[in-house]
Amino acid sequence: MVTERPPTGIARPFLFPRVVRRAVAGGNVVAAHLPGQNLAVAALLLEAGAGREPLGREGLSGVVAKALEEGTTRRDSTAYALALEGLGTELAIAADWDVFQVSVQVSVDRLPAAVEMLTEAVRTPRFDPADVIRVRDDEVTALRMYWANPGPRADAALRADLFGADQRFGRPMDGDPESVAAITVDDVTGYQADWLTRPGTLLVVGDLDRIDLDVLGTTAFAGTSGVAEPAGGTLAVQVPAQRRIILVDRPGSVQSTLRLGHVGPHRGHPDYVPMTLAATVLGGAFTSRLNHLIREVRGYTYGIRSEFGHSRRFGRFVVSSGVQTAVTAPALVDAVGEITRTQDGGVTEAELAVARAWRAGQLSVDLQTPRAIANALATLVVHDLPDDYHATLHEQFLSAEEPEVSAAAATHLHPQGLTLVIEGDAAMIRDELTATGLGEVVDAPR
Repeated sequence: MVTERPPTGIARPFLFPRVVRRAVAGGNVVAAHLPGQNLAVAALLLEAGAGREPLGREGLSGVVAKALEEGTTRRDSTAYALALEGLGTELAIAADWDVFQVSVQVSVDRLPAAVEMLTEAVRTPRFDPADVIRVRDDEVTALRMYWANPGPRADAALRADLFGADQRFGRPMDGDPESVAAITVDDVTGYQADWLTRPGTLLVVGDLDRIDLDVLGTTAFAGTSGVAEPAGGTLAVQVPAQRRIILVDRPGSVQSTLRLGHVGPHRGHPDYVPMTLAATVLGGAFTSRLNHLIREVRGYTYGIRSEFGHSRRFGRFVVSSGVQTAVTAPALVDAVGEITRTQDGGVTEAELAVARAWRAGQLSVDLQTPRAIANALATLVVHDLPDDYHATLHEQFLSAEEPEVSAAAATHLHPQGLTLVIEGDAAMIRDELTATGLGEVVDAPR
């Protein structure tokens, strides 16, 4: 049965909490006020992301993150875990390209004690050599299992081609089994001493009428020294003039993994909203052009998506999918065709109406919890955005007009400069890929 798609509904109002900033004890506190909220989040944000790792030690920040949970100079791992459990919380530790973040979520009355525990782990970790080696080896094992799956090798080949395999940003953010296996105890202790002993920024979300930000900041920044080292400017990377196809051989594979991409703007670019909406129309939602053609019409895949991924210093546009081996070439032709059509012709008002409603609605859903709001505060800090950014982002999505979104598609999509990475059975697909004429076919470095 074929029926008309229901129209989009009226967007619900969206309010982002009031943001408070202050300098405390050599660091910065950025907080969001949630009146009456009994749950609070505190997150220590440090300039210690994967971009700070030395070449050949990719994944170091991830090993440091896991090793922080192995006890402190004051308590061994068991005593530390029991103390956290007694507060009803746990450490959440994550590192991306830009920052290293350690957070706790706990009831408001226990927040000061939880911040003390967080600070103890970050500033005075035990780093027993046996624990560090075990954590590292566990991470190597996990990565070997992960890299045995389709996808990671294709992702790595695309990143290396876009940013250069001799550059940190041209290598996997979490490293690979070889780079992590090379990490030493001295690497871990040196990384912590270099980057985790600086003040940073403390993010706090909760009922600020019941929270003393000065006390929390003093606890989080006690005994620290130094200042954040500048991250550097945006990367000067050019989109190539011609497409090329990189073939990652996976003998016997019954599917091909597709990764199509080119470099793009950083997160703070003024076109963030229109280019996000353009990518949503192209491949960022189930109703997108790519998903409709390659899943619904052709039946080549369970799903395909496109997005602009952003960090502070760089960005990239990526299309991701997996298709049957027999339809690798036609799926690739169709995908490039849809990107070209969107760049050339822009979007329609009907498509944009769906994208606007979806993005604005998703924003409302995504920012409902204290932890999600803490992550939004991190976005403000990392990308130097104004305090009212999230308060106005909802309206920016809803008010974006077709001409500006189409202009963003024309400016930021580069179908002729795509790197097309295909991970699959080279013996089965090489000739057909060559016959597409989409670009020169080369083998990925081993």
